[in-house]
Amino acid sequence: MAEDQPSLPDRLSLDPRSPWFDEEVLQNGIGIKFNGQQKTNVQEYCISEGWIRIAAGRSRDRYGNPMTIKLSGKVEPYVEGSSDQPPGGEGVASEG
Repeated sequence: MAEDQPSLPDRLSLDPRSPWFDEEVLQNGIGIKFNGQQKTNVQEYCISEGWIRIAAGRSRDRYGNPMTIKLSGKVEPYVEGSSDQPPGGEGVASEG
């Protein structure tokens, strides 16, 4: 994962109108681990500030964009499908 860190931006957004939108990076497939859990509904992240924005259910604002919630914690982006993917992703069952 250390080799992929410099190639991933500090901040990235899925919204094409955002200044942090980067289509080339998104085409590679970016995964996010947040506080040790893999998240699939991340709309935007910032590594240096330690936050992600996730969609708040199916709610939409008046312009049709998803409503988001900002969560703070440890953000670990990675390129999906790479051999450097963090452990504990797919195939790990939760206890309970």
